[in-house]
Amino acid sequence: MNTTRRKFLKAAASGSVASVMAPSVFGSGERNQASAPTVIPKEAFGANDRIRVAVLGLNGRGQTHVEEVMKQPNAEVAMLCDPDLTILRQQARGFEKEYKKKVAVEQDFRKVYDNKDIDAVTLATPNHWHALQVILACRAGKDVYVEKPATHNIYEGRKMIEAAYKYNRIVQHGVQLRSSVAIREAVRHLRDGLIGRVYMARGLVYRWRPDIGNQGVSRIPEGLDYDLWCGPAPMAPFTRNLVHYNWHWHWNYGNGDVGNQGIHQTDLCQWGLGVGLPERITSMGGKFLWDDCKEVPEIQTSVYHYPRQKKIIQFEVRNWCTNLEDGAGVGNIFYGEKGYLVVKGYGTYESYLGEKREKGPSRTEGNEMALHVKNWLDAIRARDMSLQNAPVETGHLSSALAHLGNISYRLGRQLDFDPVAEQFIGDEDANRMCTREYRQPYVIENEN
Repeated sequence: MNTTRRKFLKAAASGSVASVMAPSVFGSGERNQASAPTVIPKEAFGANDRIRVAVLGLNGRGQTHVEEVMKQPNAEVAMLCDPDLTILRQQARGFEKEYKKKVAVEQDFRKVYDNKDIDAVTLATPNHWHALQVILACRAGKDVYVEKPATHNIYEGRKMIEAAYKYNRIVQHGVQLRSSVAIREAVRHLRDGLIGRVYMARGLVYRWRPDIGNQGVSRIPEGLDYDLWCGPAPMAPFTRNLVHYNWHWHWNYGNGDVGNQGIHQTDLCQWGLGVGLPERITSMGGKFLWDDCKEVPEIQTSVYHYPRQKKIIQFEVRNWCTNLEDGAGVGNIFYGEKGYLVVKGYGTYESYLGEKREKGPSRTEGNEMALHVKNWLDAIRARDMSLQNAPVETGHLSSALAHLGNISYRLGRQLDFDPVAEQFIGDEDANRMCTREYRQPYVIENEN
């Protein structure tokens, strides 16, 4: 284990991980020395060089990646990639119509990585591909913007951090709350004591998720490289239950809503409380609504306990009719001895002080996605990890929090966890679930 990794793990256990995870809310350049090296030798870009980006995964979030990169000065989407040729060609036609120029296309992302004209990639592929594609991109000399969750399991986070530092790559996690002007102000208030000592954070994901039925097995559609789509996951018989969105609700490919929408909220829970990974986890829930093919729970409540810091995180997924708690149906609530602070969605916070819930500071400000992409590109040009609002460590920690809850839920018991070793204590069943069996040749290899 290298020195950087050892210091990072020690910080995670001690509670000082907030300074390691990302720049201070007071300034974009302040980071703990444990995350060094932060400045990468300048080797590719000058201040005015155009960054050529390839977007991987185009059926959903990737379309937003295209739009946001194309808005940025001195950057361009130079290539589109998707294992489904039907989607790939459709999006290429849309790109040409929108931007009045052609864009290169590639079905196999490995050929994108071999292309020396591509400087950076954005990943909007399914969860089970994220970490391996990040690692291979770093190895190929590409900087990376990876959608949440950055990983499909806890083991992958360790390997992703190692690759980013070994190959000196800028890896930005797609949690745009980190770049929101309003939310950075909210975290500053938490640090400054607006609501006193902050002891609890709640993450809420109340999303309308209907019955998806069960479409059964069918033929692989023409133009889809299904082997490549499955990648490191098992190559089960093709079904529309997986491709192209409902993979979120199957354990081999997705992580449920706590690992989908919820990563934005788990990340903010950790950031706002100034904590890393917990020592005790319990989660329960189930499928109470639909008799469909989803494997993940429709209702799930997870509790993460930090006994040494006297802090706790509660996280809740609801998939149907519900009340909205002070408007934070998708958001966070922080509780302190002098009041509480509510984060709604991506760019709004409100605070309430004292027993009478008197209104305190609040703010609404959008454009966080554009700011997040700009922050990534700025760090690439400067070759400086310390500029990042959501560096690779945050991707590991916020994703791992979701994985811990899912492991407790799936095993049906409370778990004790060592946040330094990142292993469960006295529970080999749980430790086996920290990783997966990778399908050849899509295997995460040691970088050492």
